[in-house]
Amino acid sequence: MIFASFFAALGQVGDPRFRRVLLIGIALTVALLAAVTAAFLGFLQWSVGEEATLPLIGEVTWLKDLITWSSLGLMLVLSVFLMVPVASAITSMFLDDVAAAVEDRHYPGLPPAIPTPFFDAVRDTVAFLGVIIVANLLALVLYAFFAPFALFIFWGLNGFLLGREYFTLAAMRRVGRDRAKVLRQKHFLTIWAAGVLMAVPLSVPLLNLVVPILGAATFTHIYHRLTAR
Repeated sequence: MIFASFFAALGQVGDPRFRRVLLIGIALTVALLAAVTAAFLGFLQWSVGEEATLPLIGEVTWLKDLITWSSLGLMLVLSVFLMVPVASAITSMFLDDVAAAVEDRHYPGLPPAIPTPFFDAVRDTVAFLGVIIVANLLALVLYAFFAPFALFIFWGLNGFLLGREYFTLAAMRRVGRDRAKVLRQKHFLTIWAAGVLMAVPLSVPLLNLVVPILGAATFTHIYHRLTAR
């Protein structure tokens, strides 16, 4: 069922509504990371000032430039790790369009979906963004201690988070938040396994940016196939 749902989603990846959500997610993610980087560097420059005093050296004027360039490098490295999680979270605000496109094509005749209020969608997005960023930053420690298993930890962690988020989004449109949580708990292993399938492409540059779209489409199929049983 998981692979059938995935390939059904893959077959619809050229849908204009899929492309629209993908472009919006990438654009907003790049803008957010650029703004955070600029704000962080601006704060460092303001806190250091034009001159600083170091023990045994005295006043120096190059410390500001050193901190700026080293911090810029650090933010660029962090952006590589955070690009996909942030894109996933931001794109989740617009995944209702993806689920609607899947249902229009594969499940015609369904009653209208339950609309998610805008502020609820923003709240869910912020919560998911915070969870996925914190979880992936904490996972860096595990990667260091369990380097041979780093990729499997990455897949398992992000598979759990993506499966939980995308299934909830798909189910909420039809049965509401509370019932979606009940279904998610009932089919926990299936949802986690499907989430791991979504997490595997996260380690492939460029392809990983399509994961939110494929995830939303795949879990829309999974939801309908589980409830059809």
